[in-house]
Amino acid sequence: MPAETNSPHLKRVLGRWDLVLLFVVAVFNLNVVPSIAANGGVTVWLWFVALLLFFWPQGIAVIELAHRYPGEGGVYLWAKEVFGDFHGFFSGWCYWTNNMLYVPTVMLYFVGVSVYVLGPSHQTLADNKVFALLTSTLLLALLTWLNIVGLGVGKWINNFGAIGTGVAAAVLIGLGFVLLSRFGTTITAADFRIPDNPHFMLNSFGVICFGLVGLELASVMGDEIRDPARILPGAVAWGGILSGALYLGATLTLLIAVGKRISVLQGIVQAVSQMASQVGVSWIVIPFALMLSLSIAGIGSAWMGGSARIPFVAGLDAYMPSWLGSLHPRYATPYAALIVQGLVSLVLVIVNFAAAGGVQAAFQTMLSIAVVLQLVPFLYMFAALLKLAFRSAPNEGRYSRGVLVLAGFSGLITTTVAIVVAFFPASQITSVLKYELSMFGLTLFFFALAAFFFFIYGRRKTQESYGVEGVPARRASTVR
Repeated sequence: MPAETNSPHLKRVLGRWDLVLLFVVAVFNLNVVPSIAANGGVTVWLWFVALLLFFWPQGIAVIELAHRYPGEGGVYLWAKEVFGDFHGFFSGWCYWTNNMLYVPTVMLYFVGVSVYVLGPSHQTLADNKVFALLTSTLLLALLTWLNIVGLGVGKWINNFGAIGTGVAAAVLIGLGFVLLSRFGTTITAADFRIPDNPHFMLNSFGVICFGLVGLELASVMGDEIRDPARILPGAVAWGGILSGALYLGATLTLLIAVGKRISVLQGIVQAVSQMASQVGVSWIVIPFALMLSLSIAGIGSAWMGGSARIPFVAGLDAYMPSWLGSLHPRYATPYAALIVQGLVSLVLVIVNFAAAGGVQAAFQTMLSIAVVLQLVPFLYMFAALLKLAFRSAPNEGRYSRGVLVLAGFSGLITTTVAIVVAFFPASQITSVLKYELSMFGLTLFFFALAAFFFFIYGRRKTQESYGVEGVPARRASTVR
């Protein structure tokens, strides 16, 4: 019997517009905009720098690497193929553990925004830990179940989330234009200049690059895309253009209409509520909060489903427990990895709610650690472009050697800078010492844990993966 018949089978259910909508909901996150815009107009220039030097090279890297190494795993697979097994595992591990920290913040966003749907009298529920924990748990359970049922079903919450994101952004930007035309703005050209003390704005550049990741997410589910070689490049281009335009529009709207007087957690709904009240359309706040809640649920679903593919592939490669590589007998989805992802996220949500005081500082610290972990795989992506550019024949890939070199160097340098500035405290941090201890301590902890898993399970793989006459028994990645 051929090996393929005993291999995991994943279903190809994602089409072109599924991918475009997935990119929009994964890349464009309205909730990171307030924490960036709070640092003033200079962040607009940071957006342009990041779009040119990080986002464009990211699109080149995703298309090129997906073309050369199609299949499930994305950043895990690419680093493994170009740099070796440990680097592949380490890249995938950072990508996954980042989402352990990021998904709980998405749950907090959902709680903070969803209470606006219930009306003004219920907005205090966002500070009720019992309500917040119950709501977060139910949302996590729902998203986990939908992804276990399969991307054929789970993709619809991603799609509806993308639509909700688009509607919410359109309302926000539309209100900003109306407010500007009627009342003008207090912001001046001086607000767009670099401040005398730029120390606290440096962290924003790391968060901006973090906000622009996501084009690689579909390739993590590469074996579940219909005809990826044909539809992926166009989907990446459209998803990137839409996401970049939405980010710039939302940031400018907040700066012009609201300025820097905005909460980093509930800032978008508060801004819309303030603007709607000024232009006499306060009724729009509830449907806006509903659309934004749907968007946040889509973000959670996209990142939970996508990042769960990393431990799934690592389980198949025996670098993590092999049961993580199990597929559901009915739905053919990596249900074990999804359940673990949901449980770890739930634990971190509980830890967040149990922590007393300093909510914004705790949020900013968790976000900064997520920035560092999320960007590590991009170091591998851009380094892979450079290695392939100098190692491969010009006709092996989709792009010329010059494009690969330019995108590789630009992305590698920009990503390195973004990681470094993430260690600079943002203005919301009250204790620099606690911030730096948390940043270095937790980052090193996750790095050490990756080495532990790799070498423990890697040793077992070495012992078990060689069959008769010393021939390696490779797993087949077959799809239907």
